[in-house]
Amino acid sequence: MPGILHPIEGVTYCDPELAANYVRDGGWIDMTVGQALATTTERFPGKNAFVSDERTVTFSELNEQTDRLGAALLDIGFRPGDRAIFQMGTTIETVIALLASYKIGLVPVCAVPQYREVEINQLVKLSQARGYFVQGDPGSFDLVAFAEAMIGAHDSLELLVIARARQARASQAMEELIARTPLDVARARLRDVQIGSGDVLSFQLSGGTTGIPKIIPRFHAEYLGHTKACLRQYGMTPDSKLIWTLPIIHNAGQLYALISVVLTGMTTVLMPKVDIRRMLELIEEQRVTHAISIGPVSPQIIAYEGTKDHDLSSLRLFATMSRADSLEAHIRVPCANLYGTTEGLLLCNPPEAPAAARHYTQGASGCPLDEIRLLDPASETPVEPGEMGELCFRGPSSLRGYFGAPEANATAFTSDGFFRTGDMMVAEVIEGRTYYAFRGRLRDNINRGGEKIGCEEVEAFVSQHPAVSDAKLVAMPDPIYGEKGCVFLVLRPGQDAPTLPELVRFLVEQGLAKFKCPERIEVVDSFPVTRVGKLDKPALRAMVADMLRREESERSRLEGVQQ
Repeated sequence: MPGILHPIEGVTYCDPELAANYVRDGGWIDMTVGQALATTTERFPGKNAFVSDERTVTFSELNEQTDRLGAALLDIGFRPGDRAIFQMGTTIETVIALLASYKIGLVPVCAVPQYREVEINQLVKLSQARGYFVQGDPGSFDLVAFAEAMIGAHDSLELLVIARARQARASQAMEELIARTPLDVARARLRDVQIGSGDVLSFQLSGGTTGIPKIIPRFHAEYLGHTKACLRQYGMTPDSKLIWTLPIIHNAGQLYALISVVLTGMTTVLMPKVDIRRMLELIEEQRVTHAISIGPVSPQIIAYEGTKDHDLSSLRLFATMSRADSLEAHIRVPCANLYGTTEGLLLCNPPEAPAAARHYTQGASGCPLDEIRLLDPASETPVEPGEMGELCFRGPSSLRGYFGAPEANATAFTSDGFFRTGDMMVAEVIEGRTYYAFRGRLRDNINRGGEKIGCEEVEAFVSQHPAVSDAKLVAMPDPIYGEKGCVFLVLRPGQDAPTLPELVRFLVEQGLAKFKCPERIEVVDSFPVTRVGKLDKPALRAMVADMLRREESERSRLEGVQQ
């Protein structure tokens, strides 16, 4: 039975009997991620685990470097069960830092480099993090200075680790920590550290209507089992090769691009940022078999005119959040829509699934132990076949409780323990199998290329602007990101509306992450209301969508006149 050797107060653990059943029935794997990496390294020591334009690392090198870093982290003061904020990009250094942490029971709080004071302050207070991992690359924002400021502002934060830094104290530079720790010494040190497969692996984050990050504990045995189910659904094996262009720190990046490698011996090609031409070159050069995108990659590929110049014949499947039919027509390899939530459910399609399923649904779960229901949100009654209902689920990888968030937990589940996603879906039976098709959301948020933006949070910040009396943020359609934010403003008497650059600058100065800032402003005298006097956000969404349609029509007309 999965053991819990380093319990963390505030974490809701799986019932021991249920956990044992999950292991018996194949939903969980009774190993730690460190043990899985050691086992896979024995099978494929010289095989490439991760490839990037900067460097390549074999399984043997990966296992050795993570052993050395793990021991060094213990030496500078980390302990099993400690938490550490991670603000790192999609690099091999991030992979090494994560896996080293997993080996010693250090729990990464999986933030992203774009987070600023608002998010990090909340995460540090909630998680009581002791450590902070950042990259020291030169860039438009100094993450090292930001991390140092956060450490100065929080008593719990003590230890800073900097990767890819040109200048850093030896006690903080990740590369120096690895270099100064001999392998034999490291492995002797690690033998004294015992981690249970039921221990917390990482703290993943979920967005919400308020924008305040909620912490989702994920566990060693559970995460390995979840990854195995996903790989089975996608038809991925040790011979597969995946390309990943999005944050590897995210839940999807961990499952698809990191733990998949550790568990099976497959290879992941990492890209630190989206570059469509280079991505297609790498698919051709590396003979990539699988590509998965949860952000704006698919629309950019569709818009890229040079696709025919690249040999994509190695691809068995390209999975994307939406528009799989258009993408398949463009690149002429099997494409499929997908769906995922950090709270535990992933839906997807294998390449051999019917085209109707791949193109017009989000797929099905790869885990036979997952229970999925579509319910009437008001009554928890199952909807009739063919009707739209709220997607609710429970199973081996389901959230059992947000960390330290009793109020959120009180409303997050049905009366019989199914997690409520807030996403509306329809069940479609295609060739005898049930698939789920996304239809919309109940919750008030924006999905900007996979990053969730809580509308209430942004509205509260915008309303602090001296010219603004009230603000309402809604999603507007975008061909690249799927959705972006449009803010409707009611101004104070005698005030002029801020320009978009002025508003963004104001919000960033208040500590809001830039990717959450509105990307369009519309001024109204008042907000529309329903017949019972409640704010009518669907009317606002319809207004901006109509504006965009008319603007596009006018652009097309003018282009026709000019030609």
